[in-house]
Amino acid sequence: MTSIIGVFSLYFSMLFCGACSNDDSAEPAPPPPKVEDTSHISVTVTNKSQSFLFSEISNSVSVGSNASNTTLSISTSEVYQEMDGFGYTLTGGSAYHLYNMGSSKRAELLKELFSTEGTGIGVSYLRISIGASDLDAEPFSYNELPDGEEDLNMEKFSIAEDKKYLIPVLKEILAINPAIKILGSPWSPPTWMKTNKSFKGGELKTSHYNAYGLYFVKYIQAMKAEGITIDAVTIQNEPLHPGNNPSLLMEADAQANFIASSLGPKFQEYGISTKIICYDHNADRPDYPIEVFNNTNANPYVDGSAFHLYGGSIDDLSQVHTAFPDKNIYFTEQWVGAGSDFGDNLMWHVKNLIIGAPRNWSKNVLEWNLAANSALEPHTDGGCDQCLGALTIDGNILKRNVAYYIIAHASKYVRPGSVRVKSNSPSDLPNVAYKAPDESIVVVVMNESDQEKKFNLRIEETNEEYIITLPANSVGTIVNKQKDN
Repeated sequence: MTSIIGVFSLYFSMLFCGACSNDDSAEPAPPPPKVEDTSHISVTVTNKSQSFLFSEISNSVSVGSNASNTTLSISTSEVYQEMDGFGYTLTGGSAYHLYNMGSSKRAELLKELFSTEGTGIGVSYLRISIGASDLDAEPFSYNELPDGEEDLNMEKFSIAEDKKYLIPVLKEILAINPAIKILGSPWSPPTWMKTNKSFKGGELKTSHYNAYGLYFVKYIQAMKAEGITIDAVTIQNEPLHPGNNPSLLMEADAQANFIASSLGPKFQEYGISTKIICYDHNADRPDYPIEVFNNTNANPYVDGSAFHLYGGSIDDLSQVHTAFPDKNIYFTEQWVGAGSDFGDNLMWHVKNLIIGAPRNWSKNVLEWNLAANSALEPHTDGGCDQCLGALTIDGNILKRNVAYYIIAHASKYVRPGSVRVKSNSPSDLPNVAYKAPDESIVVVVMNESDQEKKFNLRIEETNEEYIITLPANSVGTIVNKQKDN
């Protein structure tokens, strides 16, 4: 009996006093709850009211989802076009204003524009004019001659005018970003090649097709000699708008015939690898590039077609892709008018260009133009006198305008070599998504409502889910970096 009582006494002693033991082998206290990490995700915002200007905002991401939120789904397994880049037209006037800044101020600004380090926005694509655009002080070509003279062999060809401002600025840009892509576009051939012998309007004489083809060759060679590679050329800026100064009327059949009979063969003869891009005008005429591609003699020489959006819908670009899916699409120009509203331009341009153009197969997006002064100069007589630059430059005084922020939202993060990937299209969340070369997922998305918006962001392949918060009337760029990067 005594032994039984002793056993029960020992049992109850262990049961009720074990928790009071000072024995080091006792179970440790449970660990604190795990903090959900969102440090690999950033959200950069610009809004209509300008309270955020390309600003990274904190406390905008949490892990999880909410059934009452709209869901933006990303699938990186479905891949579309590879991107060449985002940027501006570096007009002759833009180069002039940059060149005339103090050297240290210019160096600082060019680093901000063309580097991705620090506050740099990483501009990766530029368009320049072959000869003068309407945002030069005066029209010019590289081979103007006295009346009655011709130079079919381009013996008097010279890019001396570009050596004043454009080429020195380009060399400084290339020192920052040697891989930047450069597209050249003519506004007019030399006047002696034209039916009206004027910089404004007229057509290219068929008898001078070979001379003009050689003109392009000489241009590419001359720029190469300066250390500048021309990645691509368009045949004519706005070929259906002969009222600008300078300008040229070039119908689709004429452009196809010029490519087939002269430009393509000349490039082949001289070993020129520069891409040939047709059209370079508004989205309302997809029939123009389709007609060029339908020319079986021109087609093999042409890489793709380029568009502006002063007419038509951005969705019209997909008509060309559907007809010729092997031909690339580019978006090469859209202006911002002086005196127009910052917020309205921000939302329209991002929705139609930054989001809309790539969703309709464009490999790039370019705004017009990089810089002007506060008087919107220079421009030719009859050229654009209301074109607001992405930058306003008065000496060393600098102002960043809406096109600066429009491009920055893509250029800094959607680096060349990024590929567009599948994302759904909720009506209240216009967006486009990419997988970047460093494996980051980049999403440009808009909140068009007057209220702050929370939405779910889901990455299908990894089952990641986040709740993102965007301010009212804003554009956001979300960057989801690989956690081990």
